[in-house]
Amino acid sequence: MPKYVIERELPGAGQLSADELHAISGKSNAVLAGMAPRAQWLHSYVTTDKIYCVYVAEDEAAVLEHAENGGFPANVISRVSTVIDPVTAE
Repeated sequence: MPKYVIERELPGAGQLSADELHAISGKSNAVLAGMAPRAQWLHSYVTTDKIYCVYVAEDEAAVLEHAENGGFPANVISRVSTVIDPVTAE
């Protein structure tokens, strides 16, 4: 399945408490359980005012469905073309 990076604008994201992050993660997991195997959450990066999530999903529509059913913003959805790292230069 393709990999996607989802940019979620969430003012104050970096100030969310552990309990708030736990609740958000739980909601995401519950929605994904109902969508399996069409989408899977790999991990997220929380910054000051945004959360960047990495998913594998059958298509962009599945990513949007997760966002809508979970009540999460999905301001930008980008399909990953390839992944590079320091070893790519070798």
